[in-house]
Amino acid sequence: MEEIVFFRDKEKKLLQTLYKKLILSAGDSVKREEAVKIKRILTDAVCSNKLSRNIFDMNPVLKDMQTACIVSEEIGMKGSCLIGIMLHEVVKINLFTLEQVREKFGEEVTTIIKGLVRTNELNARNEVVESENFRNLLISFAEDMRVILIKIADRVNVMRQIKDAENEEEREKVAKEAKYLYAPLAHKLGLYKLKSELEDLSLKYTQRAVYYDIKEKLNETKASRDRYIASFITPIEKKLKEAGLTFDINGRTKTIYSIWNKMQKQKTPFEGIYDLFAIRIILDSGIKKEKQDCWQAYSIITDMYQPNPKRLRDWLSIPKSNGYESLHITVIGPEAKWVEIQIRTQRMDDIAERGLAAHWKYKGIKGESGLDEWLISVREALENSDTDSMNMMDQFKMDLYEDEVFVFTPKGDLFKLAKGATVLDFAFHIHTKVGSHCIGAKVNGRNVQLKQVLNSGDQVEILTSNTQTPKLDWLKIVKTSRARNKIRQALKEITGKQTEFARETLDRKFRNRKLDYDEAVMMRLIKKLGYKTVTEFYLRIADETLDINTVIEKYAELCRNEGNEEITYRSAEGYNLQMGEEEASAKEDVLIIDQNLKGIDFKLARCCNPIYGDDVFGFVTVNGGIKVHRQNCSNALQMKERFPYRIVKARWSGKSVGSRYATTLRVIGHDDIGIVTNITSLISKENDISLRSISIDSNDGLFSGTLTIMIGDNSKLENLIKKLKTIKGVKQVSRN
Repeated sequence: MEEIVFFRDKEKKLLQTLYKKLILSAGDSVKREEAVKIKRILTDAVCSNKLSRNIFDMNPVLKDMQTACIVSEEIGMKGSCLIGIMLHEVVKINLFTLEQVREKFGEEVTTIIKGLVRTNELNARNEVVESENFRNLLISFAEDMRVILIKIADRVNVMRQIKDAENEEEREKVAKEAKYLYAPLAHKLGLYKLKSELEDLSLKYTQRAVYYDIKEKLNETKASRDRYIASFITPIEKKLKEAGLTFDINGRTKTIYSIWNKMQKQKTPFEGIYDLFAIRIILDSGIKKEKQDCWQAYSIITDMYQPNPKRLRDWLSIPKSNGYESLHITVIGPEAKWVEIQIRTQRMDDIAERGLAAHWKYKGIKGESGLDEWLISVREALENSDTDSMNMMDQFKMDLYEDEVFVFTPKGDLFKLAKGATVLDFAFHIHTKVGSHCIGAKVNGRNVQLKQVLNSGDQVEILTSNTQTPKLDWLKIVKTSRARNKIRQALKEITGKQTEFARETLDRKFRNRKLDYDEAVMMRLIKKLGYKTVTEFYLRIADETLDINTVIEKYAELCRNEGNEEITYRSAEGYNLQMGEEEASAKEDVLIIDQNLKGIDFKLARCCNPIYGDDVFGFVTVNGGIKVHRQNCSNALQMKERFPYRIVKARWSGKSVGSRYATTLRVIGHDDIGIVTNITSLISKENDISLRSISIDSNDGLFSGTLTIMIGDNSKLENLIKKLKTIKGVKQVSRN
């Protein structure tokens, strides 16, 4: 490069080394005149002073050269990929246009650069990297599958270079992206070696003490482990040679991340992990004798050591969907230790290590023939230096998401919906209240109706109105079962409110007429009037189809005719009470979230309904708000294990004066409507406690009731539970 100010002294030496290495690795896949053009374009870019270093102070030219070396040497892609990597930065900063790229380097390079620029923009606008949706959208935004392989190589390169980075916060962010986004992509594409490296480095940067503790313990046990491996493989080597097989055999210690992962899953310390290594036998076999030789090696080994038939993994007969081929067995070795052995050929090992068997198993591909055809095509494409055959990936990529669409909110949050989903589907996908009040949307800035079908990449802003309510014909608009169920539920709630209104109106009329209300008599009247359900009866009163005065007259007449016979016992089954009281939320000064986070909305989680006094923690949602959960919430363990970086401390402060919180109790007892009356009567007499709803199910003489109550704090709740347990017939009371 002519401009030397851009390169520091150490970087100048590295530049020459990488340049020679890349030219040698690229070979004939990059023509000499193309290399000269690239050098001239990059020289002009350096002289323009528009190329900038990243947050880790990495030189962009050197960074791309390092990535290109990984792509060429460790993945096996050449030609257009290497040119695309070296030129995408100058296109991104508008020093070179896609039209100029197409003219000088062709359509393939243009497609790769376009994909790299688009995926960089996508990554910048969305931070929810652990989302499976985001991984999928990244794939769908890349017009060429090679772009994804390049992105993985680039992240591997960055992870290798930032071990001494001073900006620990950014390094941790990059490491988390490597674990949640790039490592799963690498695994699905068969890049096992790079996947393992990303996981190890991610653990090293995010949990340094854990990483070095395992590494130190591995070093301490290395000598004894090596002795055991040697004693185990020596007799195997002898038998395999006697059978005329040509092979390499070695013992490989498992990665630090995989050991840590086992410690977490098995809930055991390092000392409790016994399979710290695996024996790998790599056979030098012709393509026609591969399976025969592998099974012959298997037979020899299992004659020597007792195998565990439950641990046999045959990926020879049916390879994994991403093309992985190998035979895994577990045998009892010396000292009664279980030892895992992997048997494969050199070709299979190259595929496993370098990712040549890149294949995705997607919904829509039927039968093994389709998988095999795709697998063969990708292998040929990646092994072919001119990579022309990779054009077929474009059509395959178009078929990947025929059943799914991915859309953004204005804030950049990403959601996955079924193909054909409408604006109304999306509104209910966000939240029931948003869907219920939806009147339309802005899609990519344009106003559209509820029935507008969404496409991948659309940015959707839902428009709402407080006067809007769900309609029955909405069920014909939505395509997803989730939205359909929520609409039905909303319609049911509307019906419930109308029913309650009719009940209250009828009760008021009874009081005005000074009539005693008897539910049994009313039930007989409803049946006599021809209504199949109580709900239908009250709805007809609400919409004035049934005159309420007529009902009163017929009720009075029925009482006179039947002598108003009293019913002394009824089952509690089907009892349902809805008080219609709005749920109170915590005052803003009652909860304190750590880190002095201000201006952030927080809500109490519905899954565990925390109340004042409970041990709680905060969980940062994808929308940026915070959900407050109880420490013993059924979802707490999973959230803390999967998303530890989204957990924030929370605690109650001051006193819960004037605040009330919704919580749910489960009551089990003898099936008698009288018990329900006693329960509701007890709660009504308690100060600052109100019953919001109660529903009862009955079975074999027992009732199981769910009570939703509004209460001030957990000490009052404990007292209430004690009192409920004293009611005759109540067998059990517990908090949900």
